[in-house]
Amino acid sequence: MRGRIVLFVTVWAAACGHSVGEPVEVGVPAGATFSIVTDTLASRGIVRWPTLFRVYARMRGDDERVKAGRYALAPGERWSRILDDLTTGRVVTVPLTIPEGFRLPQMAQRVAALTRLAPDSVTAALEAPGVDSVFGVPGPGLEGYLFPDTYRFAEGVSLDTVIAAMTRRYRQAWTPERRALRDATGLTERDVITLASIVQAEARKPEEMPRIASVYLNRLERGMLLQADPTVLYALGGPRDRLLYAAIDSVADSPYNTYTQPGLPPGPIGAPGEAAIDAVLEPSGESFLYFVAWPDGSHHFSRTLAEHNRAVAQARRERARLSDSASASGQR
Repeated sequence: MRGRIVLFVTVWAAACGHSVGEPVEVGVPAGATFSIVTDTLASRGIVRWPTLFRVYARMRGDDERVKAGRYALAPGERWSRILDDLTTGRVVTVPLTIPEGFRLPQMAQRVAALTRLAPDSVTAALEAPGVDSVFGVPGPGLEGYLFPDTYRFAEGVSLDTVIAAMTRRYRQAWTPERRALRDATGLTERDVITLASIVQAEARKPEEMPRIASVYLNRLERGMLLQADPTVLYALGGPRDRLLYAAIDSVADSPYNTYTQPGLPPGPIGAPGEAAIDAVLEPSGESFLYFVAWPDGSHHFSRTLAEHNRAVAQARRERARLSDSASASGQR
């Protein structure tokens, strides 16, 4: 009995920790025995008495519950904390940031680095037919439904885990309040996200989003063509310095060409954030039908075509003036 008490006191004293150092990253391979894990911790200076550490882990029943992964463990840390990390899988994570407005190919580049898959493989998986039904989003596909946010994952995480987290975040954005507003608009969930993705692509200033949304909703109500440049760029496969009429005509038959096709396109053209979604659900309610971008990124809104044409001409003159001014400054 005395021997057991002495052993218990010795193990407990060792487990209480000492001066804690800077965390050290340690990898635990899948299938590694606890003896191998302990030897690794000892070699990295995290555990000073490996034999007693094994005894302590066995006393807690943790020696067979360690999860594989990469951990940041501090030398001198309490053994209880080390074992908690190892058995709960509190692994090192890295951030994955998806900006608002990103399209699937743009997301694929970042997701590929995290999952250690080839970008083309990730893009193909994200664009696979029927993937929207697998993850419970309106579709078509995942475009617009991988919610823009900053996530944290362990490196080498599976692609399905990443998609599940992003679509779950999308569903969380649909609060009861937003669902009530959507019901009042008469729009479907897909309609809201599709229009929000256009608003997201058009707006450079978040405060203008409700006005931009109002313009498009007014056009839909009147049966006008949306004539939204971002949808044509989506049909063309990406951004361009200038959107010429020849380019618009080249994709005239695309369902995403809102210069030739009535109503909303079949689905979102990017990932809208909450501000863009809210703008569609609660537009400004003004009677504007047109808007044109100014050099500073803001927009001029008009109610009539004549007023809009004047604004377009003024915007062109302002761009030309700024261009001339920049050229003159460069020649000095």
